[in-house]
Amino acid sequence: MKITFMGAGSTVFVRKVIGDCMLSSVLADSTFALYDIDPIRLQESKEILEAMKKAIGADGKIECYLGPEQRKDALRGASFIINAINVGLYEPCTVIDFEIPKKYGLRQTIADTLGIGGIMRALRTIPVLEDFAHDIEEVCPDALFMNYTNPMAMVSGYLQRFTGVRTVGLCHSVQVCSKKLLQNLGLEEYIEGRRDLVAGINHMAWLLEIRDKDGNDLYPLIRSRIPEKMADPDFKDKVRLDYINHFGYYCTESSEHNAEYNPFYIKKNYPELIDRYNIPLDEYPRRCVNQIEKWKAEYHDLLNAENKEYVRSIEYASRIIEAVVTNVPYEIGGNVLNTGHLITNLPEEACVEVPCLINGMGVNPCFVGALPVQCAAMNMTNINVQLLTLEAARTKKKEHIYQAAMLDPHTAAELDIDSIKAMVDDLIEAHGDYLPRFQ
Repeated sequence: MKITFMGAGSTVFVRKVIGDCMLSSVLADSTFALYDIDPIRLQESKEILEAMKKAIGADGKIECYLGPEQRKDALRGASFIINAINVGLYEPCTVIDFEIPKKYGLRQTIADTLGIGGIMRALRTIPVLEDFAHDIEEVCPDALFMNYTNPMAMVSGYLQRFTGVRTVGLCHSVQVCSKKLLQNLGLEEYIEGRRDLVAGINHMAWLLEIRDKDGNDLYPLIRSRIPEKMADPDFKDKVRLDYINHFGYYCTESSEHNAEYNPFYIKKNYPELIDRYNIPLDEYPRRCVNQIEKWKAEYHDLLNAENKEYVRSIEYASRIIEAVVTNVPYEIGGNVLNTGHLITNLPEEACVEVPCLINGMGVNPCFVGALPVQCAAMNMTNINVQLLTLEAARTKKKEHIYQAAMLDPHTAAELDIDSIKAMVDDLIEAHGDYLPRFQ
């Protein structure tokens, strides 16, 4: 069996996900095809995985494929494809996504999912994935494409709506959501055996139910702990606790992410909110710089893999492959089209995050029903932006980029329409060849 990893220069992540496959008795003897456009990072990934393979005692084969001219060979015959590309990298594109909006007075924290940064990331990523899709449809049309690249809902939704590639979007925020909440509130004794239901959209999927091992609702206990944590100046997860206060439910992705998905917390006329909610402005660029600085030491540490012991990570990919191959069911929180109104009060063309059963038939999304109306309304403020961004990617019309930015909750709360359009124009010019030509 062949498993292809697109964006294998993401060495830490490829080590984790392919390492998980090597630790599976079902998958350990697979052929692992690594694809990237950076020859140095591709070779580093191969070296690290070879060291891991030796340490684990796996029998699989590791192959490398460099650049678009070898892309079809990387994909040919693949049964499963894992995607983790980052088009434009930290420099120049992430820097552009932060610095140009900042000139207009628009501050961001992560800028990879929504907001003007998420819009630009989607518009430069989708054309590359369209090229992938053409190759997949030609050389491995039955392969399951597992997307880890952000903005998750936009990228996965585009592939699901406008290509023939079997796609599921994967994020690790669902499987850690309820556990992290209980840990943060000092309720660790309820982690073991807990039950939860999560549904919505990526990075804003709602913890609709959380129960202990005996089926008791934990939300009353959770709510009782919120005042103490909100009063703690050092507590970092205040935005999501504030969601519970005002919308009734906790959500999947971190507070630094969710601070920029709405018009409530990052406001130049209310600067005191930044300290009150511990909002880390420009957080993602700092992470990127720190990761780049630490990479050499981290690379040498990873290269000494034969001296380590490994356990499987929480990432879904290897478990999905295993479940499909063995037909032993496994449940995930997956990003899929809302076909048949899995969530009845969100549109069918939206990419939603819902429980999915994985088995020999592939990914089988589960019906959820209606979200609480306020949660659906919050999701729709994000879905509006996602759908307009996909229209821009599909039609290459600049007016849809303007409209997506105008309807983005945070952008609209801070800037007037003329400023929004001027900012979009500046971003398009700065991104240059990383973006297609818009009409």
